[in-house]
Amino acid sequence: MATSKILVGKRSEIDVKSSRKLRIENIDIVLFHLSDGSVLAVENKCPHKGGLLSEGMVCDGKVHCPLHDWKIDLRSGKVQDPDEGCVTTFKTEVDEQSGDIYIHM
Repeated sequence: MATSKILVGKRSEIDVKSSRKLRIENIDIVLFHLSDGSVLAVENKCPHKGGLLSEGMVCDGKVHCPLHDWKIDLRSGKVQDPDEGCVTTFKTEVDEQSGDIYIHM
């Protein structure tokens, strides 16, 4: 299965500790700009009740679903115990010179 690398913006366009929603290939995605400078991308939907993860708070690399506080690891997509489930993650790449953010689909 071939993947495509899609330019989705610049790191400077997303405040640190903030997020940005986008839609690619009919998938709602959220980019999170973490305090360590990394940019991570996950599907913008909690596997529990479909809560918008873009509206959740991020702490220690995990987003807390705004509906029922499920904690989801932004790197693996895995829901943290005692809950179960997973969200789709997308490989991101940031060009350190230009700040361009790419998502691999």
